[in-house]
Amino acid sequence: MTPARKHQLAAVVLLALCATRAGAQSSENTSQSPAVHYTVSLADASAHLVHVRLTIPPGPADHDLQLPVWNALYQIRDFSQYLNWVRARGTTGQPLALLEVNKSRWRLRGAEDGAEVDYEIVADLAGPGGAQLNLQHAFFNLAEILIYPVDDRPAPMQVRFTDMPPDWKSATSLAACDSGSGSSADPPVSGQARSAGICFQAENYDRLVDAPVELSAFQESDFDEGGGHYRVVVDADAHDYDLRQIVATVRKIVRAATEWMDDRPFETYLFIYHFPQDNPGGGMEHAYSTAIDINAQALANDPEDLPQITAHEFFHLWNVKRIRPQSLEPVDYTRENYTRALWFSEGVTSTVQDYILLRAGLIDRQRYLQRLAEEIATLEDCPARLTQSAEESSLDAWLEKYPSYRAPERSISYYNKGELLGVMLDLTLRDASNGSASLRDLFHWMNRNYARQGRFFSDSDGVRQAAEAVGHTSLGWFFQKYVASTEEIPWDTIFKNVGLHPVRRMRPVADLQFGVSIGLDMPPTVAWVSLGGEAERAGLRAGDLILEINGHSTESDVRRWLAQLQPGDTLRMWVRHRNGDHDLRWKLGSREQFEFVLADVHNITPQQKARRDAWLGGESQGALHP
Repeated sequence: MTPARKHQLAAVVLLALCATRAGAQSSENTSQSPAVHYTVSLADASAHLVHVRLTIPPGPADHDLQLPVWNALYQIRDFSQYLNWVRARGTTGQPLALLEVNKSRWRLRGAEDGAEVDYEIVADLAGPGGAQLNLQHAFFNLAEILIYPVDDRPAPMQVRFTDMPPDWKSATSLAACDSGSGSSADPPVSGQARSAGICFQAENYDRLVDAPVELSAFQESDFDEGGGHYRVVVDADAHDYDLRQIVATVRKIVRAATEWMDDRPFETYLFIYHFPQDNPGGGMEHAYSTAIDINAQALANDPEDLPQITAHEFFHLWNVKRIRPQSLEPVDYTRENYTRALWFSEGVTSTVQDYILLRAGLIDRQRYLQRLAEEIATLEDCPARLTQSAEESSLDAWLEKYPSYRAPERSISYYNKGELLGVMLDLTLRDASNGSASLRDLFHWMNRNYARQGRFFSDSDGVRQAAEAVGHTSLGWFFQKYVASTEEIPWDTIFKNVGLHPVRRMRPVADLQFGVSIGLDMPPTVAWVSLGGEAERAGLRAGDLILEINGHSTESDVRRWLAQLQPGDTLRMWVRHRNGDHDLRWKLGSREQFEFVLADVHNITPQQKARRDAWLGGESQGALHP
C-alpha cells in the first residue's frame, strides 16, 4: 500500500493482509484434500450484481461459512452488507439448513455428501482495495466476494468466471486450472472467453484471495528484466496514458529494487493499473502482483505519482508480504488484526521507495532532500506527535475510517513518521558502524533470516534485533525514544554526519479551518472544523461530505484543489449534511505555516560529503568508488 504523495492517498492505500508462502510462486496443490470450487457469474454487470456458487466437496455434515469482514485496508468493512441473499442445497437438489450465526457467518448442516451454496452480492467498490463489476470491467479482491468454508480454508481452491463479454481478457497472478482437475485449462492471459468460462486455482483460500483479478478489454505489454518476467495491464481511457512510458518507468523501478535487495522471489509479476476520472486512487500490494489506481487528472498533473506508487507497492513484495510481522499471522478475516509494526511495514517501505526512485534515476538528490524535508515539516506540524507514538499509530490504524481520528491533534501517520524513522535508522546504523552497515543491510538480514526461512519477525523488537545484528551495536535507546515513545527528534544531530541540517522557515498559507478525510467508500469527508472560525460560521460541520470545491468535483483530487487556495480567496463548497445538500462559502484568512529545508552545514567537510554520497547512493562507504 502506498500513500501517494503519502498523505494525499493514505486513507485508500493500505495493507493487503493475506498469508503467503515465502519464496513460493507455484499454486500446484500439495494437499490431498478435495478442492473447493467457486463459479462467479458476470451476467448482471449493468446492475453490479455478482452471482456466486460455492461447491463444497463431501466431508463433514456441518460447516461454518465465513465472508471476510475486512480485506486489504485496515478497516472493518463488513462485506456482508452487500449480500442480497444466500441459500444452500444438497447434491440431489434438496434444500439444506443454513443458519445465520452473525452478520458475516452461517452454519450449514447436512452437507456430508457435499453442498452447493448460491448467493448474490453487489460489487461496486472502485479502487485497488475494492471489488467492482460494471459494463467496463470486473476487478475483484476475491476476499470481498467469496464466502469460504472455515474448515476448508487450507484446502485447494478453484474459481471460474463465466458470462464474460467476448472481447474481455483476464489478468491475475493465479495459475490456470489443471486440465486434469475437471476444469478447462484457460491460461491467465487468454484472449476471448469461452462459454464455459475461465478457471484459476490456488493451494488454499489465503493464496486465492491474495491475487486480484482484472477482467476487461484492457491494454497490456510485457518485458523481461534481470531474469524475471513482468506483465503490465492497463484498463483506462487510452487518451489518459502512454503505455510505453509506463513500461519504461516500471522497468527502471524493478531493476533498481531487485538490485537493491539482491533478490527476486518470483518468476513473473503483474502490474494492474486503472486511471479513473472519478476517484483519487491508491495502490495495493500482493505477493506476485499489485493493483494501482491513479486519478487521470492527477496522472497528467503530477508525473511523480506513478513511479512513487509503483515503487512503494513493488517493494511491498518483500516488506510485509515476505518480511512479515508475526502479529499479522495467521490472518483473521473475522476481526481487527492488530500490529505495532505498521511504522516499519508501511512507513519504512516509503523510505526505501524513495531510495529506489533515486537509484532508478526517476528523482534526483535535490528533489529527494526536498521531499524528505516536507515529511519532516508534516510531522512537526502535527501536535499529536507529542501524544501518539509510531507503535500506537500502528495499533490505531483501525480507527482511520473515522474522520475525527484524522485530526492533527488526535493522530499521526505511521506512513509519515515511519518513513522518517527509516531514514533515521539508516543514518544511525551508518554512524554506529563507521559506514559499514545500513538500512539495506538490515533488509538483507531480515530477508535471509525471516522471509527465506518462512519465519516472521516480532514487530518492533524484531526490527531492533535485526538492526543490532547488522550494526553490531545496541539500539534499544533508539527504539524506546522514537518508536515506542514520543520524544522529540533532534534533527540537527540526525543529519550532522551527512553534512545537513534542517532550516525552519515560516510562510503564509490559506487558513482553511477544517481538515479532510479521504475514504474508500464515500466522498471526502470533513474530519474537523475549528471552533468559532469562518468555516463553522458558514455552516460547515464535522462529518459533512464534500461534493464540490469552487466548482471542481471532489471525486478527482480534493487535496490538490485545496492546496491551490491562497489567503483572501473565497472558498465555495457544496456539502452534504444529514439534512440535505448545502452551498457554503466564506473568505479564507491567513496563518503562518513553517516549512523545512535540508541545507548544508557550515564548513561542510569532505568526510560529511562522502557519508552523504554513500547514504543517497544506498551503499556502504566501503563500496563507494572514486
